[in-house]
Amino acid sequence: MSDKYQPPAGPPPSWRHGRKEEEYPPPPGPPPSNRSHQSEGYAPPSEPPPSWHGNQSSEESQPPPAYHDWTVIPDTALLPPPPQLTNELSPTANASEAEGEAAYKWGLQNPLWKARPLPQAQLRAIHDHAHTLVKPQGFTGDVLPQSNRNPGTWHAKSRSGTRDSCLQTSLPLYSALNDSPLETERPKTIYFELHVLGVGDSHNFMRARRQQTLEEADAGIAIGFFAPPYPGWRLPGWQRGSLAVHGDDGRRYVNDTFGGVDFTNAFKVGETVGIGMTWKAQMSDAPPTYGGGQRSPLAVDIFFTRNGHRDGGWNLHEEMDAERSEGGTMGLDGDYDIFGAVGIFGAVEVEVRFNPADWMFKVPPDKSW
Repeated sequence: MSDKYQPPAGPPPSWRHGRKEEEYPPPPGPPPSNRSHQSEGYAPPSEPPPSWHGNQSSEESQPPPAYHDWTVIPDTALLPPPPQLTNELSPTANASEAEGEAAYKWGLQNPLWKARPLPQAQLRAIHDHAHTLVKPQGFTGDVLPQSNRNPGTWHAKSRSGTRDSCLQTSLPLYSALNDSPLETERPKTIYFELHVLGVGDSHNFMRARRQQTLEEADAGIAIGFFAPPYPGWRLPGWQRGSLAVHGDDGRRYVNDTFGGVDFTNAFKVGETVGIGMTWKAQMSDAPPTYGGGQRSPLAVDIFFTRNGHRDGGWNLHEEMDAERSEGGTMGLDGDYDIFGAVGIFGAVEVEVRFNPADWMFKVPPDKSW
């Protein structure tokens, strides 16, 4: 066994004595990433970064803007009240979706009329409250003046099956060019009343008397205002530039094509209801509107009466649901003429009174009326 497989003499070929001196000596000096003298490359700049300068320009040297002065924020109690809970549908009567779409398109095709100068004869008629009530096309019923009453008193009676209709005054109750507080420097109030005589046609008059309220009948009455033009087949309050209180559900509507806002009780046969609007100049320190929008130069309040007494009201500029209101308060802020409106559907009988001598509500003795 000793003659075979003996290891060769000396070290293997891959190892040689003195290798360090013969092959691969390390390079002189430190590695490239660590040099004792960095001035040869990528030295930090000798000045501060560009975003900071010891000698800033006059524009850059100004201090940052101050925080908003919270002391000038008005008391939130002075802001218009928050919106009331709204409704998707009326519990009594609702027009079809197709009619709503048609009215919306009609409004796009017929923009609001600008305020118009009125001749002296018309201004005298407005001052004397000698308003004429005009029925729209398609209204099935009669609208007649009351000859035995003061000028401006009208009797309206519709038949069963009458579709949504808006009876309108022929002249404005508010003339923007003549009545605006921005021109006259005093408030302006408009108002009128209607008396509910009956619900139901002549064949069902006794049944209507027993029903008493419009909520129980297939009929309705609305009282309100609008900026022209307005579709005669829509109740006031539903479309752009209008507001109203509806007697069938007791809700108020401001450019609201949905279900309105809970407001009062349904109208009853024998009751007298009224609606008014007051425009007055905003105080110079009046609070801003909700949402940070531009503040209207006029404050607008709406009030409602029942049997001669105030029965609620609201501020026109309270927050509104943008998805529900068509155009917000457009047309009602005091820069357009405002007309009176009486909405009717079904069989009803009412007396409409524009003359203060016939009102149950006694107006205050000031010059704003």
